[in-house]
Amino acid sequence: MAQDTYHQPVLEREIVEFFARQPTGVLVDATMGGGGHSSALLAASPIRRVLGIDRDPEARDAATRRLAPFASRVRIVEATFATIRDVVARNADFLAGEPVTGVLMDLGVSSHQLDESSRGFSFRADAPLDMRMDPTRGVTAAQYLATVEVHELVRQLRANGEDRFAGAIARSILDAQPQTTGELTAAVERAVPAAARRRGHVATRVFQALRIVVNDEMNELDAGIEGALDVLAPGGLLAIISYHSGEDRAVKRALHEAATGGCHCPVELGCVCGAVARVNLTRASAQLATAREVEANPRARSARLRTAQKVAP
Repeated sequence: MAQDTYHQPVLEREIVEFFARQPTGVLVDATMGGGGHSSALLAASPIRRVLGIDRDPEARDAATRRLAPFASRVRIVEATFATIRDVVARNADFLAGEPVTGVLMDLGVSSHQLDESSRGFSFRADAPLDMRMDPTRGVTAAQYLATVEVHELVRQLRANGEDRFAGAIARSILDAQPQTTGELTAAVERAVPAAARRRGHVATRVFQALRIVVNDEMNELDAGIEGALDVLAPGGLLAIISYHSGEDRAVKRALHEAATGGCHCPVELGCVCGAVARVNLTRASAQLATAREVEANPRARSARLRTAQKVAP
C-alpha cells in the first residue's frame, strides 16, 4: 500500500491549529501510526520536534519513510503510549533539555490495519484471527477465545460495544472456536436474528470488542492519559481523538478528573477538599469532523477530539 494512503490523518486541520498555540519544544505523538499528523505538525512549525511512539512495526516503518524530510527533528521509538513516562525519560538526549509542550493521542485501529487483511482486524477478508497491534507480542484473538470463559466474554462484549445479543454471540463464538476472521463472522451471524442483521454488519462491534481486549486498550488508555499529564510541561497541550463511545467516556472522565483535581465537593458549597486542577479544558465538549471531511475520509465520522492545557502546579 502506498505510504500516502497508509493513514489519512483525522481532524488534521483542527490538530494543527490546536498545537499552533505551542509551536516550540517537543511534541510526543503517542500513537504515531503512519506519521500523518506528525508530518502536518512538523511542516507547520520549523522549530518543533516530534518524539513518536508506536508498537506496530509496520506503522513505524511507514512513519520513518513519510517523515524522512524531517529526519533531524524526529525520533520514533517502539513502545505503547501507556509507557510514555519511560519513553520520555529514556530519550532525554533527544529532548536536549527542551520541555514536552504537546502530547497527541489518536486512538483505535488505523485505516492501514483494517485494510491489511493479514492482521485480522476486519471481517471484510478472511485471515488468521490475530488482532494484535504488535504482532510479535501477546496472545492472538484466537488464543484468547480458546481460554476465556463464557461469562467473561459476555462481559467484554457488553463493555466494549455489543450489548443486545452479547450472551448468544459469546456462546456461538466459543462453540465454534474460530481460527479465522471468516469463522468468527459466521459464528456471530448465527447468533443474531435475521431482522437485526439488516441494520449494518453485525460483526462490527464484536471485532471492536475483541480488538480492545486483546490489546488491553482501555487500561492502556487510562495509563497513557495519566502519563501524558505527568510529562507535559506547564502550559503544554493535550489532544486525544477517540472513535467509539467507550473510549470517549474514558477520555472525558479522565480529563474531567484532571480539570477538577478530583474534587467531588457539592457545587453549592464550593471546594473544601483542597483539590488542585491539573489542566484547563480548552473546549466544553468534543470537537467533531466537518461534513466535508467525513465525505472525504469516512473514518472521521465517529471521531471525537477532546483537548486540554496543563496548568502550573
